[in-house]
Formats: sequence, C-alpha cells, structure tokens
Amino acid sequence: MKKVEAIIRPERLDLVKESLEESGFISMTITEVKGRGEQKGISLQFRGRTMEVDVLPKVKIEIVVRDDAVDAVIEAITSAARTGKIGDGKIFVIPVERAIRIRTGEEGDQVIVK
Repeated sequence: MKKVEAIIRPERLDLVKESLEESGFISMTITEVKGRGEQKGISLQFRGRTMEVDVLPKVKIEIVVRDDAVDAVIEAITSAARTGKIGDGKIFVIPVERAIRIRTGEEGDQVIVK
C-alpha cells in the first residue's frame, strides 16, 4: 500500500475531489495547510501599504491506496490541479506498512476502499 499526499491550490480542491471520485477514489483526508516553495509568496495592498506574504494557504489531500492504483490517483490529481503556473503543488508517494480498520480490527489492503 502507498499513501499519496498532494499539496494543491485551495481553489482547485473541488475539481480534484471530483476527478478522484470519478476515478473511483472517494476516501480521502483533506487538511488546510500553509507553505511556500518556488512561488515564494505574493504582494498585497492593505490600507495603502504593500505587504509581502511569503507563506500561502494550500490544501493537503491524503489517500491510501493499493500499489497498483497509485498511477491512477496521481493522474486524477494532476489533471485537475494543474494550471501551468508556479504554485500548482506537489505530490508525494509514501510506503504504508500497515492499515487497520478501528471498527472491525481488519488489517491489510482490504481496509482500503478501492
């Protein structure tokens, strides 16, 4: 099993969720986060003064899937999240050693929805 973590623009969240659901991946964890990368931040005007904001709001989506589903998840995320501009985000794939469903005690990849 693998955990796919994607950091994306907040305004692309609905498109990414729809894309994942259409591909059959409905279970996910979504967290509001802040970060910076090559985008380095933005300049804002506030009460006549310019402010530099270097940590921007992002959304982190986490999905645990079987190894053979990783490429489909990555495709669903990238196709919906890509704008072609700096700041579109990143995807990380991390090995998962164990998964346990708390309600039943089931273990392994049978606890994964797809």
